[in-house]
Amino acid sequence: MTPLPIDALLPQLAQALSQSSRCVLQAAPGAGKTTRVPPALLETDWLAGQKILMLEPRRIATRSAAQFMALERHEKPGQTIGYRSRLDSKVSSQTRIEVVTEGILTRMIQSDPALEGVGCVIFDEFHERSLQADLGLALLLQSQELLRPELRILVMSATLEQQSIVTLLGRETPVISSQGRSFAVTTHYQGGSPSPFDATRVANTVEQALDSDDASLLCFLPGTGEIHRTLQALNQRQLPTNVELIPLYGGLSPQQQDRAIAPCREGQRKVVLTTAIAETSLTIDGISTVIDAGLMRLPRFDPRSGMTRLETQIVSASSAEQRRGRAGRLRPGSCYRLWTQQRQQQLSAQSPAEILHADLAPLLLELAQWGSSADELNWLDPPPSAHLDQAHDLLRQLAAIDSRGALTHQGKQLLTLGAHPRLATMMLQAKQMGQGQLGCQLAALLSERDPLSSRSQGADLRQRLLHLHSSGSSNDPSIKRIHQSAQRWCRQLNIRPDPHPSSDTIDQAGLLLAFAFPDRIGQRRGVSHTRSANSSSRQYRLSNGKGAEFRDHDRLAESDYLVCAELDGHSRSARIFLAAPVELEQLRLHFADRLITKENIGWDNTTGSVRGHQECWLGQLCLEQQPLPDLSAQQCTDGLLVGIAQQGLGCLPWSDSSRTLQQQVELMRQFDSNADWPDLSDRQLLATLDSWLAPYLTGLKRLNQLKQLHLKEILNSKLSWDQQQLLARQLPTHIKVPSGSNIRIDYSDPQQPVLAVRLQELFGWQQSPSLIEGKLPLTLHLLSPAQRPIQVTQDLASFWDNTYAQVCKDLKGRYPRHYWPDDPKNAVATRGTKKWMERQHKN
Repeated sequence: MTPLPIDALLPQLAQALSQSSRCVLQAAPGAGKTTRVPPALLETDWLAGQKILMLEPRRIATRSAAQFMALERHEKPGQTIGYRSRLDSKVSSQTRIEVVTEGILTRMIQSDPALEGVGCVIFDEFHERSLQADLGLALLLQSQELLRPELRILVMSATLEQQSIVTLLGRETPVISSQGRSFAVTTHYQGGSPSPFDATRVANTVEQALDSDDASLLCFLPGTGEIHRTLQALNQRQLPTNVELIPLYGGLSPQQQDRAIAPCREGQRKVVLTTAIAETSLTIDGISTVIDAGLMRLPRFDPRSGMTRLETQIVSASSAEQRRGRAGRLRPGSCYRLWTQQRQQQLSAQSPAEILHADLAPLLLELAQWGSSADELNWLDPPPSAHLDQAHDLLRQLAAIDSRGALTHQGKQLLTLGAHPRLATMMLQAKQMGQGQLGCQLAALLSERDPLSSRSQGADLRQRLLHLHSSGSSNDPSIKRIHQSAQRWCRQLNIRPDPHPSSDTIDQAGLLLAFAFPDRIGQRRGVSHTRSANSSSRQYRLSNGKGAEFRDHDRLAESDYLVCAELDGHSRSARIFLAAPVELEQLRLHFADRLITKENIGWDNTTGSVRGHQECWLGQLCLEQQPLPDLSAQQCTDGLLVGIAQQGLGCLPWSDSSRTLQQQVELMRQFDSNADWPDLSDRQLLATLDSWLAPYLTGLKRLNQLKQLHLKEILNSKLSWDQQQLLARQLPTHIKVPSGSNIRIDYSDPQQPVLAVRLQELFGWQQSPSLIEGKLPLTLHLLSPAQRPIQVTQDLASFWDNTYAQVCKDLKGRYPRHYWPDDPKNAVATRGTKKWMERQHKN
């Protein structure tokens, strides 16, 4: 065997695990930890003939690691060393080392919490921080603490921040570090920015790298779509004849993946276009040049919408370094980065842990079976409470847990299927309806992220199913995997497949989807409950209250009701990618236990009257509406209050006196802190209609009947007797002036009450009047005999002394028949002309 850096540390590692049940191995890329550590621990005394489980984050790494270790022992996989994933396994009774995908550990420990017969569990590439790895470690730590203290846990990582994992495992946990096997890698910064992705730019860089070196090349791209666009761009170039273009991603068959990993034929070179699956665990033969497009695709779950979307993001510094290191595994190499050196300094240190951004419904279902809440387990990063709350609500909708969060019989059945709780629910319901095969096919199809989208038009899932049924013997790995998954689930559920399903069967797809996505049943906006919506509408309201729409023309948009299986998670109106139609009658029949009947008493602006309807609701969707012919007095009052709230207080019969009362009380609230004056402001009155106005609406149903109300009396009733008396004294509605007239006070300005009065009627007044025991001066609007403004003042004495003489000259010229004394302070007030005064004097 070729010596590797990890070899020198294997005795130390075995010794550390003999003395401690937990250990951390920090090993740089190329150290050989994945393939050398498990065999080195196989014959240790503390293992005592038990098995070793090693977790890998991806299926390709699981199979590749087991095959490599078996080859070094001159064995085949399935003998001493085997592997296990969801759809592929090679294990036997003699297998001592099992390399498994991370979800397999969860199933094993749920079936046997003590993991009897297992002596060591190794978490490889733990720095990738998948949700399943975090869950598996949390369950294993509790199992070790309560049931198996002798069970060994080894966490292996290349770039994980060491202190955090040691804190989780215990400060006494030994940490062993190893250098990797690597050669010098020259980094070339190509400038620009990774985003948006540019296949032409990637192809140009591939050509440049092929001209600079005679080795094979590994190109990191964010996803399969970008791989196919780059392949198309490269196929249009004049590449060297000895260069083979090979894609590598999770959706390929094992044979196609092995082709990307295997050595080239003599004299040949390869360009491997890969997603992030080649960052770790895999050594691809012949690679000494890496091209990094600088992008990665990560799932992001939004607890507000309940949707997960894939986001393309700039890579983290740790991922970029992992990718760069692939070029120096076998000899000195080169790395071409499609960004600037300055941008490199701005990269985030680590990729975010999946548990912080994932749909936690599967995790919460596992915890319900385990019997512990999330806060009872130890996590490297605790799952976010908002995501847990959303997961709890979904599992309640699916009847997988009860109100206490305990697993139901339905929940136990869901777990046995090993699918997302949504899809497992759909399969169980489909079996009960005699549509089990269709349910399993839909679940398998949705598990593969729409691999048939390029061969079908629009978002209609039924078209994918038709294509699936017509391609039973296809060599396409995605289609094969869908068929394998569907067949496996059919076997689990004892469903006999029908080789020739009818199109009528496929038309049930929308109803089955509704069982998986009860929160994403969509009603086309504009449906009036008795007729179809506007045929041009592409927008839908979902049963969870969110919006969704088709951005482009799609025949599926002709459906009044549909169920959305895949959306982009946009907070305002999500884009619909995958859906199927469902009939209203199907929803009424199969979701009868979820339908809620409500009596909605509302307001009809057209007729200005109260209207009542009985409505049938599914979530946030009103499926049916029927008028209520007879309304009770209380219903009429409630509806009228709704109408007043919509129309505003202006629809009430306000008079000058009722407005004045409102203004008076507001002034008393400002100046009298000793009394508990009610708030009669428009804002408060509108907010409390049901308390002050409702008792006076009995028998009323229409807006025009409100004129019967005596609003001043209603408002006055909110004042106590003492308050009414105090208000009359402190803020009178009228004031008697020297002429004998009772002049109305204008309270419309809450800061300055106004007394508008003719100047002649104030002769003899020495000082300006005031209100509220002198706290509030009364503003005088002095008027001419023709009721035109002359002067505004709050200081009448000053006006008499300083301004009156000048004003008097003007008034004498304009109104010579009126009385304008030289000494207004001591003159007699009058309401008329000089002749009128003489007649009054004679009388």
